[in-house]
Amino acid sequence: MTTVSAEPRARKVLDPSSGAAARRRGGWRAVRYTILIVSLIVVLIPVYVLFVTSFKGMGDATPSRTWFFPQNWTGENWAEAWAALSPSLLRTFAMVIPAAVLSALLGSMNGFVLSRWRFPHANPIFTLILFGMFIPYQAVMIPLVQLLIDLEVPNGIPSLILLHVIYGIPICTLIFRNYYETVPMELIESARVDGAGLLRTFFSVVLPISIPSFVVVLLWQFTSAWNDFLFAVFFSTANNGPVTIALNNLANGAMLSNYGVSMAGALIASLPTLLVYILLGRYFVGGLMAGAVKG
Repeated sequence: MTTVSAEPRARKVLDPSSGAAARRRGGWRAVRYTILIVSLIVVLIPVYVLFVTSFKGMGDATPSRTWFFPQNWTGENWAEAWAALSPSLLRTFAMVIPAAVLSALLGSMNGFVLSRWRFPHANPIFTLILFGMFIPYQAVMIPLVQLLIDLEVPNGIPSLILLHVIYGIPICTLIFRNYYETVPMELIESARVDGAGLLRTFFSVVLPISIPSFVVVLLWQFTSAWNDFLFAVFFSTANNGPVTIALNNLANGAMLSNYGVSMAGALIASLPTLLVYILLGRYFVGGLMAGAVKG
């Protein structure tokens, strides 16, 4: 009995087809890893150039030595860039955090009403809201300037908060509407049976289970507002604007004399968004997938 049971196992181990399949799988795995490594190198090349150049002195930070390490490592570029950008960094945080939170709250309310609390012409209204995603900033910049002047909204951070909230509502509404379509209707019906109205249902039942979509929207709005330059140019100055304005002024002032300061400033300006995605990136992907499938 031992010999009979061992023969099938031996034939299975020595089966040439299984060995060929294993080699094919190993070959495809090697190809995938090679592509991933090459893609990673291509993506990290600009980061490498930024990093090494930010530690080079004036004579060392030249195009001919772009790919080389600094001859003498120095942190003066970082100190100079920080001194120039630190005030605007605080203003940028004061802009992006309220803008992201307000647009997320308004978008969640819109998404809930448009997905679970049907009313006449809900779909056409949703379509009109989405049109805001496709209107180029440049096409409405002059009317926006005149509108904010007429409304007497202070120039600088207050104007930018209002604009980012308004322009963030369409994408926030879309994300929340898609997510709320996956919420079981039984939850909404049970709240209605218990006598909850529209607002009570939203705040007591729907809002507590909306964390995945809030993570997606907050990260999206935070990044969009932080990296914005066009609104900042039109509605703020170097003295009351965000970090993108200060970084532009730093580059224009230091580019011809010291590349290192410009590179250090670029890294400092991009560090907050980079840290946000490193720490919360997996929640961002999970939140996107949470509303990707209905059912």
